[in-house]
Amino acid sequence: MYPAPLVAIIDDQEDLRHSLETLVEYTGYRSSLYASAEAFLERTDATDAQCIVSDVQMPGITGLELCRRLALAGDSTPIILISAFATAAMRRRALAAGAICLLPKPLDTAALIGILHRVLEPAS
Repeated sequence: MYPAPLVAIIDDQEDLRHSLETLVEYTGYRSSLYASAEAFLERTDATDAQCIVSDVQMPGITGLELCRRLALAGDSTPIILISAFATAAMRRRALAAGAICLLPKPLDTAALIGILHRVLEPAS
């Protein structure tokens, strides 16, 4: 039996990271938590993630820049961006950077779960 898919959660807000961890694990997936995009990029096991959920606005490397860097490196891991400022313009920027979607904060947990299922279980 294979291990459950791994979702990397990147957000500078600790409470949101842990809320997302609870949601992801309740849904049946594994999670790894990172307080910044830099922390994610520094971890050699970060490439084990089958999906990334990242905040857009963070100190240092933003979620948009993370998308760009991973795309330039040839990494095709699906990235779900989340933002308190999820405007139409931000959504266009997120998609142009390589994200599969941009979800507004506060998060619609049912929408996030649905996207995770579509990304991580495409044959279902």
